Amino acid sequence: MTLRREAFLDHVKERGEYGTSEEAERAARVVLALLGAHLVGDVRAQLAARLPEDYALILLNPLQSAEPLPPQRFVRATAAWIEGATEQTATWDVSAVLSTVADTAGDDLLEQILLQLPAGYDLLFGRPQPT
Repeated sequence: MTLRREAFLDHVKERGEYGTSEEAERAARVVLALLGAHLVGDVRAQLAARLPEDYALILLNPLQSAEPLPPQRFVRATAAWIEGATEQTATWDVSAVLSTVADTAGDDLLEQILLQLPAGYDLLFGRPQPT
């Protein structure tokens, strides 16, 4: 089931403790653009189908990445794309967006997503995996 745009953004805003919807929107756009560069094929299409249309299009037309970024570099890349962000604030942004994505995706799809990403992304999604 596709989440409505307002509901998705409200979750991001609440989790990120943003003062405005615009801040949540900015974080969602950047993080989803970077995530889209790391996902391929049916997994990316399935996730896009569960996101609001605006965000699905961002996920399906990602920023280009030459290689999958380890979680720490993903956070640094997020900080580079958000004006005034630091690694600390970008970690907060990534967590707010990806935990909302995890809820939207559901456990089965999230498992498939994590298989396409370097180790450590489970923490960014707020779903630590047993080691």
